[in-house]
Amino acid sequence: PWFREIPREFIRYLQEGEVAQPLPAWFVEMAHYEWAELAVDVMDAARPAAEPAGDLLAGQPVLNPVLMNLAYQWPVNRIGPDYRPRKPAPVCLLVYRDDADKVRFVEINPVTSRLVTLLGEEALTGRQACLRVAAELQHPDPEQVVAHGRGLLEELRDCGALLGVRP
Repeated sequence: PWFREIPREFIRYLQEGEVAQPLPAWFVEMAHYEWAELAVDVMDAARPAAEPAGDLLAGQPVLNPVLMNLAYQWPVNRIGPDYRPRKPAPVCLLVYRDDADKVRFVEINPVTSRLVTLLGEEALTGRQACLRVAAELQHPDPEQVVAHGRGLLEELRDCGALLGVRP
């Protein structure tokens, strides 16, 4: 168990800014992104009851309990040997473990991130959550947001980020 705490402590060390050498501006966020993969991989959570084929708008969507909804100022999911960003480019990511126990990463937009946050914080139906997002956006046609939200919720279920609806 102590071994799993080392990466989190390393991130805390980086965030405190006491590193001897200057690091790229995106380095701390990239380290957090890498830690998230390990955290989700070893996360222990009971799988809640869910009806996989339930109506995601009429019912209360059930989030995968092994999921992190993350937002970064830098495109951490694209940083690698051939790409080092020079300026911020915000990115939102869902990191979760699928039914085969494989860690998955899905890039989402801020509106989808907000929808996932609402579903995790409150017992809302998919429709209620979509209408809340529409109100926050001051969208002139909330039903258009609901229609788009239906497809989005289905995509999240298909990829394993949503398990279905509460029975």
